[in-house]
Amino acid sequence: MDNAVIGQFILYMVALIFSLSVHEAMHAWMSNRFGDDLAHSQGRVSLSPVTHVDPIGTLLFPAIAFFTGAPLLGWARPTPVNPLRWRDKRKANFWVSIAGVLGNFAIAIVVGVIIRVLYHTGQLAGADDGSTTDAVFTLLRVFFQMNVGLGVFNLFPIPPLDGSKILASILPESFGSAIESIEQYGFILLMLALITGVFGAVFGVVMPLAWNILFVGVA
Repeated sequence: MDNAVIGQFILYMVALIFSLSVHEAMHAWMSNRFGDDLAHSQGRVSLSPVTHVDPIGTLLFPAIAFFTGAPLLGWARPTPVNPLRWRDKRKANFWVSIAGVLGNFAIAIVVGVIIRVLYHTGQLAGADDGSTTDAVFTLLRVFFQMNVGLGVFNLFPIPPLDGSKILASILPESFGSAIESIEQYGFILLMLALITGVFGAVFGVVMPLAWNILFVGVA
């Protein structure tokens, strides 16, 4: 295994661990804002990877995906919440659920702005020559793609993804029992979407679109 592959793997893992940490910290922070201090009391309102890393979901599965080319399926330690302590439970459920997604999109936007600035100032001119500039651009690209991907992935309305909770907070309460009955099949539905290429098809559209939006107006 050459040094280039190892370097790419390190950048990939740095981006993934930080992005997942932001995602979970945002859930914890928002839940605390709505009156539930459970996650806050456990130190989860933190960007420290130690508080969020899951050995299997954050380290093992992503490593297997990187070296085998399999679809990335990773996760951090779930943020503990106590809905009974939330003020305005439906509103809280929406904002706590979407907070992680917004955190990932915020990272993508910030990184996108940096890439545009570096591009317009000519700092990316040597981004294919194996130099430090190349490493910086590679890290920025991985961060951008990772966070767009995590944000979109978590918007899928499949339990236990955030999108299912967001949908539950938007739909009338009469849909509650139906959503709860689907939750027990969430993992199966998730695997089916992965195996049948549903995720791949969506990302095949989303990722090129995200890059096109990032470089809109660039000749």
